[in-house]
Amino acid sequence: MDQTEGEKGMSEQQIIPTESEADRQRLGARLREARNYLGFKQEEVASALGIPRTALSDIESGQRKVEAIELQRLAKLYRQSVSHFLDDDAAAAPLPADVAHLARQAASMSEQDREELSRFAEYLRTRSTSRES
Repeated sequence: MDQTEGEKGMSEQQIIPTESEADRQRLGARLREARNYLGFKQEEVASALGIPRTALSDIESGQRKVEAIELQRLAKLYRQSVSHFLDDDAAAAPLPADVAHLARQAASMSEQDREELSRFAEYLRTRSTSRES
């Protein structure tokens, strides 16, 4: 039995992800990578966002769209810009080895220690900027 054009298009769409599905999967993979890199559990991130853990799992697998406010909160939590997760060039750029080492060390710290480290890093950045002036 021959398929109509509509049926052919329908079966091809089911097999080949659409551009938006591929984008969601790429974004979800980047978010999952950032979470894992920082050593956060899905439960911790979901709690910080105020969403169920299953919703975060769906976001990371590309099964659920990310709301703009959720992406902003995730970027803040992961200490990245929103464009880091959306821009192909930004995500492809590897971290320098010394920065990656610092991030791995920070990932094993308590939340309170990471906050302290963040404040210290901000202090050093500000001090460095003021010396250049």
